[in-house]
Amino acid sequence: MTAGEPGHSGDSRYLPIGDHGLIGDLRTVALVGTNGTIDWYCCPRFDAPSVFAAILDADRGGSFELAADTPARTKQFYFPDTNVLITRFFADDGVGEIQDFMPIADDSREADRHRMIRRVSCVRGSLPFRARVAPRFDYARQPHTVIPQEDRVLFESASLSLSLTASVPMETDGQDAWAKFELSEGEQAVFALDRIGGDLAARGCPIAEAEDEFTATVRYWRRWLSSSRYRGRWREVVHRSALTLKLLTYAPTGGIVAAPTTSLPEQLGGERNWDYRYVWIRDAAFCVYALLRLGFTKEAEAFMGFLSTHVPLSSDSGTGPLQIMYGIDGRSDLPEHELGHLEGYRGSAPVRIGNAAADQLQLDIYGALIDSIYLYNKWGDPIASDRWDELCTLVDWVCLHWDQPDEGIWETRGGRKNFVYSRLMCWVAIERAMRVAIQRGLPADIPRWREARDAIYQEIMRRGWSAKLRAFVQHFDEDVLDASLLMMPLAKFVSPTDPKWLSTLDVLGDGLVSDSLVYRYDPAVSSDGLRGSEGTFSICSFWYVEALARAGRVDEARLAFEKMLTYANHLGLYAEEIGHTGEQLGNFPQAITHLALISAAFNLDHALG
Repeated sequence: MTAGEPGHSGDSRYLPIGDHGLIGDLRTVALVGTNGTIDWYCCPRFDAPSVFAAILDADRGGSFELAADTPARTKQFYFPDTNVLITRFFADDGVGEIQDFMPIADDSREADRHRMIRRVSCVRGSLPFRARVAPRFDYARQPHTVIPQEDRVLFESASLSLSLTASVPMETDGQDAWAKFELSEGEQAVFALDRIGGDLAARGCPIAEAEDEFTATVRYWRRWLSSSRYRGRWREVVHRSALTLKLLTYAPTGGIVAAPTTSLPEQLGGERNWDYRYVWIRDAAFCVYALLRLGFTKEAEAFMGFLSTHVPLSSDSGTGPLQIMYGIDGRSDLPEHELGHLEGYRGSAPVRIGNAAADQLQLDIYGALIDSIYLYNKWGDPIASDRWDELCTLVDWVCLHWDQPDEGIWETRGGRKNFVYSRLMCWVAIERAMRVAIQRGLPADIPRWREARDAIYQEIMRRGWSAKLRAFVQHFDEDVLDASLLMMPLAKFVSPTDPKWLSTLDVLGDGLVSDSLVYRYDPAVSSDGLRGSEGTFSICSFWYVEALARAGRVDEARLAFEKMLTYANHLGLYAEEIGHTGEQLGNFPQAITHLALISAAFNLDHALG
């Protein structure tokens, strides 16, 4: 994206959300702008307080600037088949580039270092560069000291200490460290930012060591990606999605965060700003399906391990046995707070940490969880006897509670309603459990389960169908559309060529689709308890592609898919939503969107033959 294109209007202190790439070490990530600035980084893990948060407050949030110190055009790409990010600067007197990456350490204490390496070089001519490292610890709430030493600069706060080493001289200025230097063709400089303290002593990072770390990081990502089984038409975008999902994985537990950011707005200036740095149960089935289809069985196994270890299937609370989300370490307490001292991305306050939706009742998560267990039982390892006993308890709970109003998949804050999608996924929960029981010959109260399953089906067909709209609808006994119902044929609730479904697909296409982009619903006719509007939901757009393909409308599906690919950012990454002028909106990048892309690509490949 270049200046003047959609997304660059407004406050020039902020890059568009989509003008970022992602690097990480399977424990945390950093967002690197096309201007070379790291403006989001939490240490030591995804949900830790931020060190750099200029994306949420350009003046107070903190950043790590590194760029050509002369007017230059920039381009950004990933080193092929890796998560090593290259940002190039094209100026009148030369061409330079920054290679940004975080080495992937094993489970030794070096994994706690969270080393971030920024290797800058001049590849043609000569270029001046500038660097400024300005950490602002604990979401810019915690003061720190700057201690210059012979070969490094230490940044020390009450909760976290970082060491900056550089191959060029650094100076300190108040809370920051900075440098200006010039490189000629073939020369390079290295910056390394490490967490220190406890057993982690400060370490240098000479140019030769940075080269070794670069080689090892490239080798790690290429070796990992080589196990992919995908050989379809969209190999590059599918593999970029896979690499992104791996970056969003928290290696110690196997959990995958919904997104690595908080409070990036769904509407500029609006209040729809949420913290997505947690593990959503809803993502489970999509995650297991996509990972297993690609051949990443270890990652699917690790995610199932997270569910098995941290998600109690037999406990009971006010909203049922399950929460909708958990911390990446499995914790269930995720209190929501507002950070009033941060202005928010382009003034989009409030900035929130934690997520109060964790306490909502969302019945669809039971279908997502049990579908993931069904898929893993089918393609991975058979379910263990103890886990089956817990699953039966869960299904029994769904049989008793499926007809409750809930907050629904979109986590609305306008009160509980009878969402059709929630009923659909309760049907999935019971139906998939019945399949496992029958296929494996496992003990289960099949007659009771069948009675509940059939009751849900009949209720959806009777009260979830609008004769007026000729479509399935968002709530029982109402005439409001909802894109979540694109999951009906994907979940095998209806045939993809059932006349009622084909009519629904047409109505959704007329009412919620714009140039392949799909709105999840119309807030003007379906109050969600929040002010303002929003963009189109990218996951729904990929569901639409898959629904078209399954309905036999393959040419339409392929065109919609190719159009969706044009809405990715310059690196093939997607935020949660797409705005009216094609800009990325919401937290970035979003895991479930990339999961849906993989699923749509697989099924479209199959339909095309």
